[in-house]
Amino acid sequence: MNRKIFVFFIIILLTGCGIVKKKTTYGKERTVTVAASEKDSVAAVEKIPDSKVTVVVLEKADLIINTAMAYSGVRYKYGGTTKKGMDCSGLLYVSFGENDIPLPRVSSQMADEGKKIKLNKVTKGDLLFFKTTKRGKKINHVGLVVDVDGRDIKFIHATSSRGVIVSSLQEGYWNYAFVKATRIL
Repeated sequence: MNRKIFVFFIIILLTGCGIVKKKTTYGKERTVTVAASEKDSVAAVEKIPDSKVTVVVLEKADLIINTAMAYSGVRYKYGGTTKKGMDCSGLLYVSFGENDIPLPRVSSQMADEGKKIKLNKVTKGDLLFFKTTKRGKKINHVGLVVDVDGRDIKFIHATSSRGVIVSSLQEGYWNYAFVKATRIL
């Protein structure tokens, strides 16, 4: 009995869906001909209003920033370079590296790369370097500038207490620890 019902169900299913043969036009060759003079084509291009043509080109700095921002909220891990844990230099090492710009792995060595720039010339994609220990003479922290609004410079970095976050250089701690800015791009 069950077998008869199963066979009946399969027959209904196959006939209910219908087997349709697709019509094809492979037998005839199709050609499209367009005739226009150079003058006509230029006029046609000029008639397109600018508002209808939108081209989005992300600069290298934006691509690097987007890569770094993808790690927002990742916990801090000394020597980390993954979503499981990240340190400050690891964040920039990965962000630049994924965009085909090699950087040294350690912040003190990163500080030797690029061109030193004045703080009032900083733009998106520049690096900020810090000394966060009282005794240390060596740079031990780095951040990536993500936004500049007047004197307010925002940068993404990995902190040991809060992981990967965006901070402002106007915050007292970071302003005090700031050493220099460099441009890699």
